Amino acid sequence: MMAMFRSFVSASTQLRQQQQQQQHPSSGSGPLAAPAEGIESQFSCPICLEVYHKPVSIASCAHTFCGECLQPCLQVTSPLCPLCRVPFDPKKVERSSSVEKQLASYKAPCRGCSKKVTLVKMRSHITSCTKVQEQLANCPKFVPVVPTSQPIPSNIPNRSTFVCPFCGARNLDQQELVKHCMENHRNDPNKVVCPVCSAMPWGDPSYKSSNFLQHLLHRHKFSYDTFVDYSIDEEAALQAALALSLAEN
Repeated sequence: MMAMFRSFVSASTQLRQQQQQQQHPSSGSGPLAAPAEGIESQFSCPICLEVYHKPVSIASCAHTFCGECLQPCLQVTSPLCPLCRVPFDPKKVERSSSVEKQLASYKAPCRGCSKKVTLVKMRSHITSCTKVQEQLANCPKFVPVVPTSQPIPSNIPNRSTFVCPFCGARNLDQQELVKHCMENHRNDPNKVVCPVCSAMPWGDPSYKSSNFLQHLLHRHKFSYDTFVDYSIDEEAALQAALALSLAEN
């Protein structure tokens, strides 16, 4: 909800900044000499869109995030920077003490009550600011861009990462799941449920494949997201699944 509110007010903030820049051209004193209301955006996490909390930086690309926000990326086998998508070594992610010092040094106006608050205290201030809470309550609700009779999606299953059905290894994307099973479970005779198929609209979470590795290699050389439109009706989805099963055989 807070991220939606940030997006809602960011346009007006950028417009004010552009107007100020036109009235008072920059003297070339560097990015930290920006207007007070622009400082908060300079020290905002690209993931949660809030002021950094316990910031960490990726050594290879120097991008900074909240430590907690970056944690899911550190759990996968081959992590990518959420901002530039460049691979990085999770062991080379370090606490950003320089950013922490800047957060303790700079102040910015609260976007609710306009009181100037040290950036490091901005999060706690916003949670208690009545003006911000009032604005959040009046924040526009999500509506589709184009009118539709379809319900707004909710409780969408995770189709991005999967759990190995043999050993329980987590946070594997589709390609990593194939690689993991080929390297670690090539000779495992157990019948298991395919986590990729069971996450699909037509998936049967109780069906166990008699040859899971063969199934992976034939069925999951590509991502369903590339070829499947989840908005198609259930019958069409079942037909697609049937066609893949016939191709597999």
